Amino acid sequence: MKITPNDYRPTVSDRATTSKSTTQAKAETTQASRSASVDFSPAARQLQQLHSDHNDIDIDRVNALRTALANGTLEIDTSRIADRLIHTARDLLK
Repeated sequence: MKITPNDYRPTVSDRATTSKSTTQAKAETTQASRSASVDFSPAARQLQQLHSDHNDIDIDRVNALRTALANGTLEIDTSRIADRLIHTARDLLK
């Protein structure tokens, strides 16, 4: 019988050891996560507050676009998009 690396099959004891070590690792991870605490600096707290106060998405605008798209009345000004892309590219090249 020829034995190659592809023929390896874990024995029952290998599987038991693997599952025991996996369970033990999970328990250690859980215990470590319970004991960890993080203190944010005042600057980090201020940034978090500023971020939560500022909503980047205009929900009314999104709903208007959805409605226009669903009705087939959405008009896209491709020349405006092209002009903005060129303007952005020029700013990046400065």
